[in-house]
Amino acid sequence: MDKFKIDSHKLMYHLPRVNDWLQGRSIYPVYMEISPAGSCNHRCVYCALDFMEYQPRFLNAGIFKERLSEMARLGVKSIMYAGEGEPFLHQDMAQIIAFTKKSGIDTAVTTNAVLFDRRAADKTLPFLSWIKVSVNAGIKGTYAKIHRAKPGDFERVLDNMAYAAELKRKRGYACALGMQLVLLPENAHEVSTLAKKAKAAGMDYLVVKPYSQHPLSKTNRYRNIKYNNYLKLAQDLLKFNDEDFHVIFRIHTMKKWDTARRPYKHCYALSFWAYIDAAGDLWACSIYLTKDKFRLGNIYRSSFKDIWESRKRKELVCWASDRLDTRACRVNCRMDEINRYLWELKHPPAHVNFI
Repeated sequence: MDKFKIDSHKLMYHLPRVNDWLQGRSIYPVYMEISPAGSCNHRCVYCALDFMEYQPRFLNAGIFKERLSEMARLGVKSIMYAGEGEPFLHQDMAQIIAFTKKSGIDTAVTTNAVLFDRRAADKTLPFLSWIKVSVNAGIKGTYAKIHRAKPGDFERVLDNMAYAAELKRKRGYACALGMQLVLLPENAHEVSTLAKKAKAAGMDYLVVKPYSQHPLSKTNRYRNIKYNNYLKLAQDLLKFNDEDFHVIFRIHTMKKWDTARRPYKHCYALSFWAYIDAAGDLWACSIYLTKDKFRLGNIYRSSFKDIWESRKRKELVCWASDRLDTRACRVNCRMDEINRYLWELKHPPAHVNFI
C-alpha cells in the first residue's frame, strides 16, 4: 500500500494551478527542492550528485528566510530539504525548518540522519510533514561500504529514528517517519533485514527504489543495472505490512528503469517545481546543474519573484516544452510521472468525452 503515492504523483490535487498552466497563465511552483548544505558526511557509492564535489557551502539563513516568506506568498506549497549535501550539516537547519512551516509551506527532509539526534528531533519534528532517511543496507558492514561511512553510523541512525518515533508517539506529531533504500546488487539480500529493523524502530514505511543514473554523475558502476531479477522481492516484503508499517516497493519505477521509454517528447514540468542549491542559485531543473542555460538567477541578488518572472526563465520553459529532447534526461527523473500526466492532458486520446 502506497498511501503517500510515493511511486506516483500528486499534481492532480492541484487542479486550479494545472488549469492555469493549460490556459497559458504564469504560475508559481507547487513544490521545491532546496539544498541547505553543499558538504556531506557520507560518500555513497551511488551518489548522483558527486559531480557537485561536496563543496563546503551553506545557504545564508537570514536571506533565505526572506525568500521563504516571499515564496509562501507567491504560492509555493511544499519544500523538501535535501540536495547535494547533508541538510543537518547546516548549523541553522532546525531554525530553517521551523521558519519554513511557520511561513505556511509544508516542510520535509531527506537525510542520512547521522546528525538527526535527540536535540534535532525535538526541534524539528513538530514542523515536518515527513522525514525520509537514507539507509542502504540491513547490517552495519554493508552500510559502511555503500555509504562509505563509519560502521557505527548504522546503529546511530537506527537509534536516532527510534527516538524520533517515540517522540512522535508521545507528542502526537503528524510527521511521517520513513527510511529509503536504493536497491543495488550489494544490498538486495538485506532488504528484509532492513524492513524488520525499520519496523522495530517505529517507522511508518520503508521505500525500496531503483537506482537512477544522473547524466552528469561521475559514478557509472550502476548504469546498466536491471531490476527484472529483483521484482520478486515485492512479494516477499508483503509479510512486513500491517496497519502501522508498509514497505513501499517501487515496482512501477523499476519497470520504467528497465524499459527506459517515455511517452512524452519534451518537458512540461518546469513550471511546477524548481531547485535551489547551497550557493543560492535557482535552477529550472536539477538534471542540468552546472549548465548555465538552466541557472535562472541567485536569491542573494534577486527576489524569487524577479527570478521566476524573468525573460530567461520564460524562454527556457518555452524551449523545454517545445524542443528539449527528454531522451537525454535522467531515467526516472523526479518529474517523470508529472510529465506523463501533463503530456496526456495536452495530447489526449480519442473519445475523451465518453467518460
